[in-house]
Amino acid sequence: MKIAHVTATFPPYWAGTGNVAYHHVNGLHQRGYDVEVVTAVPAGKEPLEFPFPVHYLPAVFRVGNAPLTPSMGRALQGADLIHLHYPYIFGAELCFNTARMTRTPIVVTYHNDLLSSDWKKPLFSLYSSVCQPWELKRADTLVATSLDYAHNSGLHKSVGHRVSRVIEVPNGVDPNQFCPGPAASWPGIPDGAPIVLFVGAMDTAHFFKGVPVLIDALSRLEGVYGLFVGDGDLRPQFEKMASEKLGNRAHFTRSIPLDRLIDAYRSARVTVLPSTTQGEAFGVVLLESLACGTPVVASNLPGVRTVVSEGKDGFLAEPGDVTELAAAIEKCLDAETSCRFGAAGREKVLAKYSWDIVVSRLESVYEEVVSRTG
Repeated sequence: MKIAHVTATFPPYWAGTGNVAYHHVNGLHQRGYDVEVVTAVPAGKEPLEFPFPVHYLPAVFRVGNAPLTPSMGRALQGADLIHLHYPYIFGAELCFNTARMTRTPIVVTYHNDLLSSDWKKPLFSLYSSVCQPWELKRADTLVATSLDYAHNSGLHKSVGHRVSRVIEVPNGVDPNQFCPGPAASWPGIPDGAPIVLFVGAMDTAHFFKGVPVLIDALSRLEGVYGLFVGDGDLRPQFEKMASEKLGNRAHFTRSIPLDRLIDAYRSARVTVLPSTTQGEAFGVVLLESLACGTPVVASNLPGVRTVVSEGKDGFLAEPGDVTELAAAIEKCLDAETSCRFGAAGREKVLAKYSWDIVVSRLESVYEEVVSRTG
């Protein structure tokens, strides 16, 4: 069986949906599946080589992270099963047309609602209300990273009662890479000082990450240092805001190598995901942190809240509530509590969220689809 994963982004863009698609495909390849990726040539970066085929298609133009690649239909010829990572404006339409013409079963993973804060907002709203229901109702199988998000997102609005048949396949983490270890030193941060970590994109497309909320929360906590890992067009204004409110207690570092990212998780007392909208649907950074033995604080959003075991490995705060967020962070700053919560989080990751477990669930989805549609 030849399986084609279709995704708007893919490494070298190591983030979000593309990162999840990589781990799906890599895990399936290691198990002997004939699997390939269909995506767009990365904007401003050189394509990478992988042990499985990756078709980097030329893009005529892009709307945000959504590229128009007219040659997609040709690239999908010969696939026995298509796995579409959704949303993908332009790509979804081409994908469904190809699946219909070739009578190829299609699995759709609904990763998140399509939201924007700029000129794309009305476009995304129109797309979600007109195109999305038509497309999702034609999928042979619908997958969501959590049933919580499936029932509280645009997926439910699009498919109605069919949401009861959505299959949950969560995101994952490699617990052999992301694992506990000694704390590392960070320039400008005294050794042993409590570090609150943020990891995420700081660009307009990820406006919902809530960095300003976190900065305000940290301004209420004395002696605490903020370490912000990520980059994007919004980063300069975040740095300016942090400098004004936190002074030398805020430290920003651009995207860093994997080993240094793991050092960041190990060095922190707590990792915070302060997202403000349902553009955030899961939060892989939470799994990475817990796998490294570091507790988490996250916004009480559908999907995201399923990753946090309240009072056991972290805490939740209402989105955008600075007071609640500061209080939740403060509870994790005690070294003993941080260690205890982190150990519990590590156990949970090993039991539920390793990529090996996730890929096994994906195999079951494929087997069911093929048996039903074949």
